[in-house]
Amino acid sequence: MKTLITNIGMLATATGSAAKKGAEQGNVSLTTNTWLIMENDKIAQVGTANQAVPAGADKTIDARGQLVTAGLVDSHTHLVFGGWREHELTMKLKKVTYLEILAQGGGILSTVNNTRKATKEELKAKTKKLLDRMLRLGVTTVEAKSGYGLTTETELKMLEVVKELQQEEKISLVSTFMGAHALPTDYKDKRDAYIDLVINETLPQVVEKHLAEFIDVFCEQGVFTPEESKKILLAGKKAGLGIKCHSDEIVPIGGTPMAAELGAISCEHLIKADAKGIAAMAQSGTIACLLPGTSFYLNSTYAPARDMINKGVPVAFGSDFNPGSCPSNSLQLAMHIGCYKYEMTPEECLTAVTLNGAAAINRAKTLGTVETGKQADLIIWDAPNLDYLFYRYGDNLVDTVIKNGEVLVTNPR
Repeated sequence: MKTLITNIGMLATATGSAAKKGAEQGNVSLTTNTWLIMENDKIAQVGTANQAVPAGADKTIDARGQLVTAGLVDSHTHLVFGGWREHELTMKLKKVTYLEILAQGGGILSTVNNTRKATKEELKAKTKKLLDRMLRLGVTTVEAKSGYGLTTETELKMLEVVKELQQEEKISLVSTFMGAHALPTDYKDKRDAYIDLVINETLPQVVEKHLAEFIDVFCEQGVFTPEESKKILLAGKKAGLGIKCHSDEIVPIGGTPMAAELGAISCEHLIKADAKGIAAMAQSGTIACLLPGTSFYLNSTYAPARDMINKGVPVAFGSDFNPGSCPSNSLQLAMHIGCYKYEMTPEECLTAVTLNGAAAINRAKTLGTVETGKQADLIIWDAPNLDYLFYRYGDNLVDTVIKNGEVLVTNPR
């Protein structure tokens, strides 16, 4: 099946099959008056107006002079959970801190209770609905973490939901095991016992059932120490999982240098990242997965993205969609906030939500750019150029979503 997309006003894409850092992050190809051919699920050819369009296409899509980019990659979400936490909004407005809410049994622990109570079928139906919304917003690939179970049974239940949806849905899903997301209340005075449970009971079953590609841990004051986090991450690495780490969100306690030293593919949040952590990521090639929507919702400071780029750290954006600290599943909103608050150019931000996002989940060889041989995950935007896409915040500018060469979404205009 050959499909021609013609009359592309601007094609905007990063290039290559590895994360971009430093000045290269903003090196985006902007080509006007182009066309491309998809063959089955791959991009077969990209051409400009002065090149003849090959004949023989089975189908033609008229982009009507609009912008085309690669599909968006959301490289950090907590997609599967029970309940919501809208009741915490007023507490946040009254300046009650995240750790204070957690200490009162709210926060993660509140969602843990609701997730444990929910059946797998209930979680799956809810997650499917959320994925449908994300697809309409231009996201074609999503990373999904566990971490709201904190028991072997519930962690496996969450990851099984992701695996089943991987097989059933058009949108791509990448799974991360995060049993070390918080210390459950029934292990409050038994930290070592819970870490032992994660490493010696839950992790082996996750690996045996092929339920995750990555392992993550919340290395933060009041949660898991760098030493505890290192022990958990090393166990995951030994079991064959890639390493990710929630670090420097609230207090820089050393999680970022620790994870970078272990060869983490990404460190995530990094609102309070310091010079030592940034240098460690630059040296190891670890991707900084930043979550601008979380800073916005928590009315917090923003990660030092400009410093990271200047120091040679590849920067990706994720939505951090979750019921507590970022109840927005719009990666478009996150990339707008990132553009304005991190003072990153539209080109740098596009790389953050395409190629670098793909690299943060080990998909850069197949996703994240509009190049021959890459997977045909594409967005046609209701925008004439890249600047307009970032200028118009707060509106869904997706016109058409193409996944694996198939048109899945056509938003009415």
